[in-house]
Amino acid sequence: MNRRNLLIGASSLGLSAFAGGTIILNRRRAAEAEAVAAATPIADQALLVREYSPSFGPADAPVTLVEFFDPSCEACRAYHPVVQEIRRQFPTQVRVVLRYTVFHEGSDEAVRILEAARMQDKFEPVLDALLEQQPGWAVHGSPEMDVAWEIAGAAGLDLEKAETDQFFPGITGILNQDAADVEALAIRQTPTFFLNGKRLENFSADSLIADVRFAVENS
Repeated sequence: MNRRNLLIGASSLGLSAFAGGTIILNRRRAAEAEAVAAATPIADQALLVREYSPSFGPADAPVTLVEFFDPSCEACRAYHPVVQEIRRQFPTQVRVVLRYTVFHEGSDEAVRILEAARMQDKFEPVLDALLEQQPGWAVHGSPEMDVAWEIAGAAGLDLEKAETDQFFPGITGILNQDAADVEALAIRQTPTFFLNGKRLENFSADSLIADVRFAVENS
């Protein structure tokens, strides 16, 4: 065997070893991820989902994704299209539940807008509009809620009726109960996601979709 053949042979062995190492590493990472998931405790379902919580998808879907979100949160705005993509990809397999987490000034009034919109069957278009145009009203320290109302009105909300409905005692009850559940679950940042009862840590847009897909495929 000449020197050239020896080099080719050595290169092939090197590539094979690299490929084998990559497969082993990927398997190891997958195993570690499964171990972490198995070790993650399941949260109390009563704290995660309330009967009144806004939700999308079948109530009996095999997979439930709960998002604790703040209407004024920039990260929540960034993840909104990701959650919409999950709903698009898994329309019957995944139920998405939203919980209010009012960490910013003005967020409680934004929730009242959303709940007033829900009373008019306008929840989703108003939610989409408020998040899409969030930079125009959710100014931290000095939110411009008049602008938020204008945005909701442009999305189809009957403002005259909503301005009265926002003070409905049931909406105050939702705000209070969600705040209590946020505290009980030790939610400290938004968005926080729970997938089938397990809190997701260190997630990204891609990993969130991948985790949901894995849950669907193994449900």
